[in-house]
Amino acid sequence: MKFELFVALRYLLTKREHSFISVISLMSVLGVGLGVGALIVVMGVMTGFSTNFRDKLLGMQSHMITGVRGAPLRNYERYMQKLSAVPGVAGVTPIIYAEVMLSRGGSPKGVILRGVDTETADNVLTVGKDMVEGSLDALGQDSEVPGIVLGKELADMMALTVGGQVNILSPSFRGSAVGFTPRVKIFRVVGIFKSRIYDFDSSFVFVSLASAQQMLGFKPDTAMYLDLRLADLDATNEMAAKVERAVGGPPFYVRTWIDMNGNIFAALQLEKLGLFVVLIMIVLVGSFSIITSLMLLVMEKTRDIAILMSMGATAQIIRRIFLLQGVIIGVVGTTLGFALGLSTAWALKEFQFIKLPPGVYPMDHLPVLIRGHDLALIALTAFGLCFLSTLYPAGKAAALKPAEALRHE
Repeated sequence: MKFELFVALRYLLTKREHSFISVISLMSVLGVGLGVGALIVVMGVMTGFSTNFRDKLLGMQSHMITGVRGAPLRNYERYMQKLSAVPGVAGVTPIIYAEVMLSRGGSPKGVILRGVDTETADNVLTVGKDMVEGSLDALGQDSEVPGIVLGKELADMMALTVGGQVNILSPSFRGSAVGFTPRVKIFRVVGIFKSRIYDFDSSFVFVSLASAQQMLGFKPDTAMYLDLRLADLDATNEMAAKVERAVGGPPFYVRTWIDMNGNIFAALQLEKLGLFVVLIMIVLVGSFSIITSLMLLVMEKTRDIAILMSMGATAQIIRRIFLLQGVIIGVVGTTLGFALGLSTAWALKEFQFIKLPPGVYPMDHLPVLIRGHDLALIALTAFGLCFLSTLYPAGKAAALKPAEALRHE
């Protein structure tokens, strides 16, 4: 064991003349530990919430869309084959999108209609997994009255159940003896989904691609755009360039989930950063306690320091002794915080004893997701603050003059 480490451990572990210093050192360790533990839990919850929310949001939308600017996409199957061959594209499906009026018994409601291909929709959208009644595949069944799938909130709002019928007024008009009138088509409810995101559950309806083409006046080989699911969301920007090259560039456009929902996720990231800054203050308080305890220790051990220096210990050795004491406090506190934070995060994830009110959040329990880079950032920040706290006391100890220190003893 090196001389500096040996002396530093003796100063920390042996009984001191003033027990008050030991109490401050203990409070320093606890302060750092509580701060690190709180950071791990809060960062895990924030990461889990944003990831869960992102998965729910992108399950109803898509990771990426591509189409022709200002015009429908003709012969979409050819482009689907090209995009399916792009490495990193996990699924492609055609979509027809329109804002329509849904009515039943004289109570109209504006909704967003999406015409989907039931054979490929499950490769991109998660609405099939969110069904609480019926199924998305029922949209493709041959019937005189085409099927429709709606959100749970919308179904409750309009008192609809599976088997009920609704009217849809489309924005396309047809000529008649009295002028132009909106197209009206009757649909039968074949499924109800619940994504737990209110805007989707109260405003989204799904019909088959063929029904949407017929109602909105599209030709059979036409869609508005293609929805894509990516194998890796972190490679979104890189994949956007690949997809654009695959479809041939302008007049095609490519929009990613970041383009379409950037404000939402930027707000979540800002909130996470704000909480990190607030909670790091707890670690900062612990690091200030390290300064106090080391300064008091320097005052208590002035004679010992002077004797060590008179026996040949250099200022660098004295500085390293007190730096090591602060580092040991920081390491012990950080380790304690990791044990506390990781065990609490595991308990929250495993037992789910904190429930969230249904209908308010897109999940029914507090989500927790621990990521390695978050843990590394927390550890480096806590250890860095503890190390910086040792610089001033160590410098003061190294600056002592042996003759002056012993003269006052």
